[in-house]
Amino acid sequence: MSGAHKSFLERTARQRIADLLDAGSFAEILPPAERHFSPHLPVLGQPVAFDDGIVIGSGLLSGAKVLIAAQEPAFMGGSVGEIHGAKLTGILERAVEQRPAAVLLLLDTGGVRLHEANAGLIAISEIQRAVFEVRHAGIPVIVMIGGSNGCYGGIGIVAKCCDHMIISEEGRLSVSGPEVIEAAKGVEEFDARDRALVWRTMGGKHRYLMGDADLIVPDDIAAFRDAAVSLLGASRPLTLESVTQEHAALKNRMQRFSDCADATQIWQALGVADAKNVPLAEIPEFLEMSAHVRREEHA
Repeated sequence: MSGAHKSFLERTARQRIADLLDAGSFAEILPPAERHFSPHLPVLGQPVAFDDGIVIGSGLLSGAKVLIAAQEPAFMGGSVGEIHGAKLTGILERAVEQRPAAVLLLLDTGGVRLHEANAGLIAISEIQRAVFEVRHAGIPVIVMIGGSNGCYGGIGIVAKCCDHMIISEEGRLSVSGPEVIEAAKGVEEFDARDRALVWRTMGGKHRYLMGDADLIVPDDIAAFRDAAVSLLGASRPLTLESVTQEHAALKNRMQRFSDCADATQIWQALGVADAKNVPLAEIPEFLEMSAHVRREEHA
């Protein structure tokens, strides 16, 4: 890896993979030349991408074999359709057979592709099942979120079903996107145009403080790479006990923060000093501010 800063946010799916993995080690599966694209989009007069907006394959990460999938943010917002979902499911199923050191999912999506909604929804269920099978086999599934689309919809649920999550401050994670919440509940409930509100509610710093993300890194592919290397081989048990504990934690979260009207109030309740300055803090400063929260809340 070069020492030069390379923004995760600003790069394409293939650039992210090339900069993340060991140089020259990536072998793509079902590349654009094979033309596996959505059969539904041409019928609706929509453009297609010959890889259907997702890149999958294998490579090396610090010498360890990994399988990897990266959603392309520039094609239909990284949305999931039939072929897109099948490719993501397929790389997960291959992991059970090949037993790599990890599966890396570079997620950058607004959710299911509305043009093929039913097929996309079925794909989400297949992806989620495949994630559980990989985890059951003891292979860690590592999610990276730091793209322009965030990680929303069914894939947001999938992300939380994985072993580990690495996020940047620029990343966002939620089931419903800002516009969806505003449309359903009104602008008084959530103003999707308020970018500061969106990032306070769904952004990387909030997700890290709440324990949803394991690691937060700067918007730098080298930082994402180092974080992923530290998690190689570190699978988490997927058991009834672990699921029950997570449900209990979510119930406690709902009860504890139900009266909070804004994320800053949640941060204050967590004991973050000078919570209003969290959005302005650089990552090293933010990690210092939040260190005791992570120790006490998410040990």
